[in-house]
This record gives sequence, structure tokens and C-alpha cells, in this order.
Amino acid sequence: MRKLIFATGNEGKLREIRAILSDLGFEVLSMKEAGVHADIEETGTTFLENALIKARIVCRETGEITMADDSGLVVDALDGMPGIYSARWLGEDTSYRVKNAEIIRRLSGVPEEKRTARFMCAAACVFPDGRELTSVQSFEGRIAHEEHGVNGFGYDPIFYLPDRDCTSAELTPEEKNAVSHRGKALRDMKRKLEELSAQGELS
Repeated sequence: MRKLIFATGNEGKLREIRAILSDLGFEVLSMKEAGVHADIEETGTTFLENALIKARIVCRETGEITMADDSGLVVDALDGMPGIYSARWLGEDTSYRVKNAEIIRRLSGVPEEKRTARFMCAAACVFPDGRELTSVQSFEGRIAHEEHGVNGFGYDPIFYLPDRDCTSAELTPEEKNAVSHRGKALRDMKRKLEELSAQGELS
């Protein structure tokens, strides 16, 4: 079976990725499973730049098709923060419960219509021969006034979806994959990989 390395060590993210890409005919491996232990510095200024940095480095180290994503929460009332710093915001070792509480605190008194936010995801797939595929997608919502739900991870418990009257953390994994930023980006990447496969160019 062909291997596809996904440049992440996040188990929650890896579960989502494997579910979406399960019928592509790839064995999806994490960086650790592929024997890559590099501490990759994300020096890009956009989600896409960071995704490409990770995918290029891991592809070069493994010689395998490599996919990476960079994603984060963009809060309009916080001028787009935490944005590309979502994982590192307030410190890499700070729990998301603390991060979520701080976002809620900073939005205290902000009216509903101005609590708009979105999850952004940029996905990149890099081939050993230098070809690259990319996709950037978003997932619109608002910041809740308190955490709700136990599914998902990260900022999901405070990401409220008005059309569903629940947070992202209250969706089932299947529901989340159908509408989320990462689900959209990975399905778009899957479509592009399927096109290459149909053309006999996926190797």
C-alpha cells in the first residue's frame, strides 16, 4: 500500500484525517510513525505558508508523498487573533481550557453580531518530484459565552454554530468532518489526488 505521511503529531487531527482519506488507497502515517522527529519551526506569515513549510521538510526527509495542514481560529473582535498562532497562543504548554477562557474573557460585553469568528485550514500536499497541491477553506461561526461539548479538541468547545444551535464540540465526528474547515480542505485535496490517480499521475 502506498504511504502518505501527514506532518502532525496531533492525535485528534490524525483521526479526522484518516477518516476522510480512508478510501484513497494510502496508508496514512504520522510524522512519528514515519520516523520523523524534527521540530519544525513554522515561520510563515499565513496558514498556507506554514502548511507548505511542514510538508516540504517532511517530504524531503522521508521521500514519501507528504500532506500537512495549518489551521487556527480567527476572531474578528480580536483583530484576527489567535490566527496562525492558535496552537502557540498564550504559550504552547497552556491548556485549551485556559485559552478558551481567555478568549471568552476578552470578548466580555461584545454583542452577538460582533462575536464572529472562523476556523481556517490550509492544506498542502508535496510530492517527492516537487509537485505541490494546496487548498484553503474556512468554517464560519461565533464565539460562545462558555464552553459546551466534549467532542473535538482545541477551540471547538467555544466555537458556536448559530445554524445548528451548538458548538463544534457538540457535533459528532462525522457531523464535524462534513462541515469543518479541515474536512472541506481535506476533501478538496482528496478530490485533487483522485484526479491525479485517474490520470495515472499519482505515484
